[in-house]
Amino acid sequence: MKVIVGISGGVDSAVTALLLCEQGYEVQALFMKNWNEQTEKGECSWEAEVEDAMLVCERLGIALNTIDLSTEYWESVFRLFLQDYSNGLTPNPDILCNQEIKFRAFMDQALNLGADKIATGHYARIDQTQNQFRLLKGLDVNKDQSYFLCRLNQQQLSRSLFPVGSLNKSSVRQMAAMAGLPVHDKKDSTGICFIGERPFREFLSQYLPVKKGPIMTIEGQTIGEHDGTCFYTIGQRQGLGIGGVKGTNEAPWYVVDKNMGANVLYVVQGKDHPLLYRKGLITKNLHWIAGTTPEIPLLCKAKTRYRQADQVCSIQSIDNDSALVQFEMPQKAITPGQYVVFYQEQICLGGGVIASTFN
Repeated sequence: MKVIVGISGGVDSAVTALLLCEQGYEVQALFMKNWNEQTEKGECSWEAEVEDAMLVCERLGIALNTIDLSTEYWESVFRLFLQDYSNGLTPNPDILCNQEIKFRAFMDQALNLGADKIATGHYARIDQTQNQFRLLKGLDVNKDQSYFLCRLNQQQLSRSLFPVGSLNKSSVRQMAAMAGLPVHDKKDSTGICFIGERPFREFLSQYLPVKKGPIMTIEGQTIGEHDGTCFYTIGQRQGLGIGGVKGTNEAPWYVVDKNMGANVLYVVQGKDHPLLYRKGLITKNLHWIAGTTPEIPLLCKAKTRYRQADQVCSIQSIDNDSALVQFEMPQKAITPGQYVVFYQEQICLGGGVIASTFN
């Protein structure tokens, strides 16, 4: 069986290729260039990554090809990312990248090159029951990436392998070191790939206009000035620039709401302020990995952000595209534009975009 590995220059994809070679697959590597924009220093983030990918492939004795998907990335991911931010949402481009780039454009290219399957370094697992492919959490609870794969479908899962999904990160690094892979101790990448190490607001202001406006308390008192409501997200504490406010205590301020039309950012004081919590949400663009809608109403668990622990919830259907989700316990800083992802034990059921919240 011929498998083409999406090689990134990191340790996870390197060990993915290593394991497949050891298991007897015919392995090739394909490096995706998804972002061609230069930083202020004239650097392209992919250049250093492709050099590391070359060193890994040389060590493993496998062929490395590259594919430029920057146009597809701009059209299918980044353009929508900017559109959502300009509308006051906080999108998750990683989920869209997996859906549209890694498991669509990249997969199509790999299959055209004769691959039977593709493989990536995601910490997730796939199993099959009868004719159903299921997406499972990675066994390393601290690295599980099933959240970011919630938009995959049956065809994509049937053509995918996640070899490191049954391992923990320390074992992956140990395997890489024992095999002499040069990236065994390379630092994990964090954040959104096209932003790199730059401050987020600084990056976004290159594409969206800075439009200053008031920061207000929910009582209507102006206590500061923001650079544009689109640059802030619900629950945000850092970067508000609010100092001591007369008549208030020293507790930190948090973004609780945004009025895009009036260009007002609303804040409350204290990390456990009641207005930061919501009992439920409305989701749109619902996607079920099984390809069919489960029996509704459904009692399951959900995450409204990647690092959150699973939360008990019930799903009530609105229509084929959206649903009402009510949590057993109120949830903090549910953010429109992000994804709610549903689980039953280890199985990722799918998810949708958070459209609004309610109490």
